[in-house]
Amino acid sequence: MPNSPADEQRINAIRFLAVDAVQKANSGHPGMPMGAAAMAYTLWTRHLRFNPKDPHWLNRDRFVLSAGHGSMLLYALLYLTGYDLTIDDIKNFRQLGSKTPGHPEAERTPGVEATTGPLGQGIGNAVGMAIAEAHLGAVYNRDDAAIVDHFTYCICGDGDLMEGISQEALSLAGHLKLGKLIVMYDDNRVSLAGPTDVTLTDDPVARFDASGWHTQYVDVDHGNDVATIDQAITVAQNVTDRPSFIAVRTHIGYGSPRQDNYLAHGEALGPENVKKSKEELGWPLEPDFYVPDDVLAFYRETGAKGGELEKQWQATFDSWKRANTELGAQLERALRRELPPNLPWPQFTAENGSVATRDAGGTVMNAIATSLPELVGGSADLDPSTKTYLKNCGDFEPGNYAGRNIHYGVREHAMAACTNGIALHGGLLPFAATFFNFLDYLKPALRLGCLSGVHSIYVFTHDSVFLGEDGPTHEPIEQLATLRATPNCYVIRPADSLETLEAWKLAVAATEAPYVLVLTRQKVPFLGARNAAVAKGAYVLADADGGPPDLILIATGSEVSLAVDAKKILDGKSVRTRVVSMPCWELFDAQPQAYRDEVLPPAIGARMSIEAGATLGWAKYVGDRGFAFGIDKFGASAPYAAIAKAYGFTPENIADVALQKFALVAR
Repeated sequence: MPNSPADEQRINAIRFLAVDAVQKANSGHPGMPMGAAAMAYTLWTRHLRFNPKDPHWLNRDRFVLSAGHGSMLLYALLYLTGYDLTIDDIKNFRQLGSKTPGHPEAERTPGVEATTGPLGQGIGNAVGMAIAEAHLGAVYNRDDAAIVDHFTYCICGDGDLMEGISQEALSLAGHLKLGKLIVMYDDNRVSLAGPTDVTLTDDPVARFDASGWHTQYVDVDHGNDVATIDQAITVAQNVTDRPSFIAVRTHIGYGSPRQDNYLAHGEALGPENVKKSKEELGWPLEPDFYVPDDVLAFYRETGAKGGELEKQWQATFDSWKRANTELGAQLERALRRELPPNLPWPQFTAENGSVATRDAGGTVMNAIATSLPELVGGSADLDPSTKTYLKNCGDFEPGNYAGRNIHYGVREHAMAACTNGIALHGGLLPFAATFFNFLDYLKPALRLGCLSGVHSIYVFTHDSVFLGEDGPTHEPIEQLATLRATPNCYVIRPADSLETLEAWKLAVAATEAPYVLVLTRQKVPFLGARNAAVAKGAYVLADADGGPPDLILIATGSEVSLAVDAKKILDGKSVRTRVVSMPCWELFDAQPQAYRDEVLPPAIGARMSIEAGATLGWAKYVGDRGFAFGIDKFGASAPYAAIAKAYGFTPENIADVALQKFALVAR
């Protein structure tokens, strides 16, 4: 049956806020909001549980616009339903400093759940949010009180489904049987460059069906039919044993002269086409950004209902908390991102500390896991190698969503996007692990985590060419430089077990930004009981004897012990040598200038960095008179010792290079 006139008017309000905003900016994507408006309207006004006055209400439904280029669809809904977004914000779409950037940003705009735009990411975020909901519900809900019990909805487009991350994410979600996850597909069959059939002819419904999802298809005659879409969402909500996929056949640029044309995708319609679109759909030509009073009143009333929903939930929560005092305190602490007092950190000594830093990391994780129940995560099928399995904490699987070890399988990209979604959901501290070289597979999602400022922890092991026999396909060279160039990312490469412990203390205590721990496969020596000032980014590990240094050796990770051994050789040649361990550039750069000058005195130009990776960036620390010793070519397949010798990472060679580069002579 056709939509009521009231529904049509409310849907058109979404469409033309989007059209006018894109036209005013002369930049953006009007076609997707015009075509998907009926789908989004039905979801937001008939199903979505949200409270604009409290965008962070724990039990709200999550909505992720994976097709982030259609951001004005979301901004229109946020404004109309009463979030802290004004009509002036809509008018300032894509302008400097506005709350309405070109693609949704979670930290910038109230009501935006995830930073999306790079296609496919939002699907992965939504899977992560559904994982978080399932886990928290299993841990905290009781038969008489559902504290965490909400849906996660996602609207995606053809670009999302073409990106490979979508297959990783939907495969994982299907395996996990995440019944509270509903993905809606804006099937408009048009991409930015032309009709999708120039490159995409597979059957998305069959693809999701084959991956264990419940699927529905809304045909072209009903793509704008509120009643049909409403029924499809209701059916999906009642399927609890698997996630749901609803493909809705829509028309990009609906009602405009560019309907079903790729020109509606990525550019403003133009003044004449805006006029014709409004005439076609019976919308007033003036003023721009027009919303009828009764339409705005309807949306604001819809948003206001969320206050009552939250009030009812709060009463349930308060009753649950009285009956479950310890659990309530635990949940509230985790939501505040506060650590429990007196975490049982392990101790490392000369007796137990000479281990691979990956082993030290596993020891730390398992020591604190019981006392830090919000710590959840997993690896890309590599936990026996990354040492990140939480013992006695169970596996997150259908039938045991309380388990804390997530088996992501060989799906690094989805793993990182899910990690973002878990962190954005709230109440959990997620970690993800894989070999460092496979950063390449997940970097786009990690970058968005940095942009969003989400608190997550990445554990990358097998951190250099010294992993050995697997060879250059698995040996990271440029990865450290890549991450260090990424804003809002804290990269820590600890030298031994004690620095690994300190790195973990920092990582769990943080409240924003991803922390990346880069760990060795091979054993490294314990460098002694000391104040390992990882929190300062760098510190003097071993100082020169008998006066100011002639030479400063700066190293990270496994190369710190190499620098210590080279110092012994240089000491024997009466070259006063200081060894600086620099596990984290970002933390060191944040220190006062006085401290940085204390560690690296400006007057001492003889500085040599030692790191088994690309030398890019080290000039900042060695200065214009210094030298960066590293590896600016790919690795090799050979035993660790053979690689070290071939690439010059021996104490003798380091000492010789230093003597030659700086023309140092015995006193």
